[in-house]
Amino acid sequence: MARVLIVGGGIAGDTLAVYLERDGWEVVVAEIAPALRAGGQTVDLRGDSAEVLDELGLLEQARKRLIPQRGAAWIVADGRRLAEMPVTAFDGQGLVSSEELLRTDLARLIHDSAGPGVIRRFGETVTALRDSGSRVTAEFRSGDAEDFDLVVGADGAHSRVRALRFGPEENYRRPLGLAHAWFTLEEEPATPKLDGWFLLCNVPGRRALEARPGHPGQQEIGLTFAADTLPPRDDREAQFTLLEQIFADAGWRAREFLDAARKAPDFALDTYDQVHMPAWHDDRVVLVGDSAWCASPLSGLGTALALRGAAELTTALRAANAPADPAGIPAALAAFESAMRPRITSAQQLPPGRVAAVAPESMLGIRVNAWIMRAVQTRLARPLVARAMAGTEHHRPAQTP
Repeated sequence: MARVLIVGGGIAGDTLAVYLERDGWEVVVAEIAPALRAGGQTVDLRGDSAEVLDELGLLEQARKRLIPQRGAAWIVADGRRLAEMPVTAFDGQGLVSSEELLRTDLARLIHDSAGPGVIRRFGETVTALRDSGSRVTAEFRSGDAEDFDLVVGADGAHSRVRALRFGPEENYRRPLGLAHAWFTLEEEPATPKLDGWFLLCNVPGRRALEARPGHPGQQEIGLTFAADTLPPRDDREAQFTLLEQIFADAGWRAREFLDAARKAPDFALDTYDQVHMPAWHDDRVVLVGDSAWCASPLSGLGTALALRGAAELTTALRAANAPADPAGIPAALAAFESAMRPRITSAQQLPPGRVAAVAPESMLGIRVNAWIMRAVQTRLARPLVARAMAGTEHHRPAQTP
């Protein structure tokens, strides 16, 4: 039986694990976290997401986990609304979908659908990869070394597999000039209710505070600001200090959010980046998901591309008759890349002005952005928007994470 090592147990990695186990592979998933990762904000079930989940037989289960949504609203620091976009906008293809669930729920659903043929190793990752004839020897942090017919890097935008096989992150990372913190806020009796609305509060100085519906009694919070670099990922206190410096005078619910960030077990902070690579595969090592092509959360397509990438890689491996004939794996990886590359190229072309719209510099910019959000929904503008997005992965107004 052919063996595959998948490094990274997120959406892309676990989806691929489910597919390949069903196709007869012996699957090992190495995930550096000590357990299945929680956290992450909402993802929608439009397009590729729905198609792949349906193929896996998971779509109806995913729909049972939906978070009620009414739409998105742009507000100012005193809570006044400048613009709204309901879930019915653009025939249901607007900023917020009526079919959204939390990333943590989707990850759990995919994770739990794997059978006993998927071996999971939490708290583990690779430290070296070397070719051994027709196989790849993976050395693990634990000190073990094993041979695999295929190694897949699905370990995110800061991929260890990519660094080991293709070179340092700075060769491929393209920062977009913004950073984003996200976490879950536990509601208290005095917590303002969202009533199903995703609220976006822009503040001059390229800052934004966001709150959207989560599980009952919870809200999903985002803090966006201008930055290309951040404190080290393991220096949590330095991260909180940075957020305090940037948002202390931001108004609206900033103080509440800053206090909640320190309590949240799922707090995360990262820059908005894209990953651009000339090739995603090398012999029997391949990258999938953000490891290969991160389009940034500003694309709104991360989960859909992760799911589609896992499905396309599976299709290519099936066409090569793997795992029955592992000799065809390198050609299958080339076919996978040929199939996915046009889709990724389109997804990485963010709509004009996307970065500036997320975090305008001035109050004038904030008001202009709100005017645009109202204007694009008018009867005259809708056909123009549809034509502008036709033929691209962005066939709806781009989403924030």
